[in-house]
Amino acid sequence: VQLVESGGGMVQPGGSLRLSCAASGFSLSMYVMTWVRQAPGKGPEWVSIIEPRGGTNYADSVKGRFTISRDNAKNTLYLQMNSLKPEDTALYYCQRTGLRGQGTQVTVSS
Repeated sequence: VQLVESGGGMVQPGGSLRLSCAASGFSLSMYVMTWVRQAPGKGPEWVSIIEPRGGTNYADSVKGRFTISRDNAKNTLYLQMNSLKPEDTALYYCQRTGLRGQGTQVTVSS
């Protein structure tokens, strides 16, 4: 049972990235799945959530710029991030109750 994130990298302000979170050993469509980020020297910040029935929600800091989704056939969670800002720089990880991935680094810098 694990979660493995990918898709991070360095991007200029205003750019886009799509993060992926591949689940194995369980069906992520049956769980509330969350994206969380942690910037250097700061505590974890909740970013977005998707419920088993498909309901979504976002932190105010990313609303209108980020979109959470999942592909049940691929058992993968996504986070599409547009209009990125330097303050979005952080380690991003996906999680469900009792499980989190190792994270993928996003750096927004000119």
